[in-house]
Amino acid sequence: MIIDAHQHVWDLDRADYPWLGPETPLWNRTFTFSELKPALERNGVTHTVLVQSADNFEDTQLMLSVADQHPEVAGIVVYVPLEQPAIAETRLTELLQDPRVVGVRNLIHNQPDPDWILRPEVDEGLSVLERAGVTFDYVAVLPRHLGHVPTLVERHPQLRIVIDHLSKPPIGASDVEPWWTLIAEAAAGPTVFAKLSGLYPGDAPDTWTATSIRPFVDRALEVFGPQRLMYGGDWPISVAAGGYDRVFAGLAEVLSGLSTADRAAVLAGTAQRFYRLP
Repeated sequence: MIIDAHQHVWDLDRADYPWLGPETPLWNRTFTFSELKPALERNGVTHTVLVQSADNFEDTQLMLSVADQHPEVAGIVVYVPLEQPAIAETRLTELLQDPRVVGVRNLIHNQPDPDWILRPEVDEGLSVLERAGVTFDYVAVLPRHLGHVPTLVERHPQLRIVIDHLSKPPIGASDVEPWWTLIAEAAAGPTVFAKLSGLYPGDAPDTWTATSIRPFVDRALEVFGPQRLMYGGDWPISVAAGGYDRVFAGLAEVLSGLSTADRAAVLAGTAQRFYRLP
């Protein structure tokens, strides 16, 4: 069994995606699960977790309808407005009637305020997740985002957090700081996990190699251990990095030195435990 813990679908006719447009030509179209399915089968991926792509309810409804058609979808990370905790609680209560709903994400990296996650109203929204036992996918793109993780752990000790894309480490850069230190500080929280996903430079996503990502995967293994790391294909963002097959093969190469048990944790077991997948 292999679980892809981070993949998307989007439909430009069914939801609004403000981050898409002419400036993002590779992604500025509809991407369906059917388009992804052959790549999953080629690589032995048996289940996936769909993750929200827009901060609106229409995107969540799209993911639910896709999951109805594709039993490979084992979990869905939805959107509720954390900055509106009353609405978030009502909406989440409704969504949790579907057992496939396992987590919540907001596109915090698109917020102009890098400290948005610490705002009182957002903090109350995180408490809604904590009380419900729902996980939080944290899109930490800036060092400042990653630096907030210990504060979130202190405020919400029962909230299970997963850092998407390892918080975009500086792959190809000459200096590994501050990421190198901040990721260890984040990993000190026992309820914090991370995804081995999206491991390519944002400004030149096709330039990555297994060699260039290996130091960062090794650092993640050092500070989190395989029991708190999970694989994510990050499709269709990964089309800019060479596509699903190339990304999967590169990460498989980096993980090839792990024991069978540790590799199984990263490729399935951690995601199953974190999201409490059936």
